Amino acid sequence: MKRTSNILVVAALAGGALLAACNTGEHHRKPGRIYMPDMYESRAYEFYNPRLATMKPVEGTVKRGELLPYHVKEGDTTLANTIKNPLTITEADVAEGKRLFNIYCGICHGTALDGNGPLYKGGDGPYPAAPANLAAGGPKSHYTQGRLFYVMTYGWNAMGSYASQLDRSQRWIIAAYIKSVQDGSKVPAPDAAPTAPAAGPAASGGDTATIKK
Repeated sequence: MKRTSNILVVAALAGGALLAACNTGEHHRKPGRIYMPDMYESRAYEFYNPRLATMKPVEGTVKRGELLPYHVKEGDTTLANTIKNPLTITEADVAEGKRLFNIYCGICHGTALDGNGPLYKGGDGPYPAAPANLAAGGPKSHYTQGRLFYVMTYGWNAMGSYASQLDRSQRWIIAAYIKSVQDGSKVPAPDAAPTAPAAGPAASGGDTATIKK
């Protein structure tokens, strides 16, 4: 009986010592060894250092929610004319296109698309050359949505690229808005199919724009 009591006392002391060893440290939970130190103490990266800041995404990857890459090369306006809007354009999209146009484009082209924005003002503004007239019947009113998207992507003549200010979806929405104003409709009709197949890779998102009424 005495022997059994001694065993129980020793076991209790050993258990207490073990529990005390497991509850030491700042937060009372500091094991003697780390199971996976590479994950527990991960290597820190300075994301703003020159090497990492200039790294590009892996070739062929597409950002979540982004359209497929735009394959038309700068200077290939013939192919740009045949590219279809890959988005399903709704009246809400046209309204958003108008908002974006007035912010980014209206300063030159005017909110009426007549090329008489605040920077020109009939020649009285600070910009001496008249911006393109995009209104119905204007010299650029024959541009397809693909051509309008191309101009916003690469720029044209004195106009610079807006690819850094507007993502692909926003550029397509603005192109759809411009065509809706030219056509006098709330939702633009899809561009007519090209008379001959164009050489080169297809643009992002498909061949035609589906229209929701």
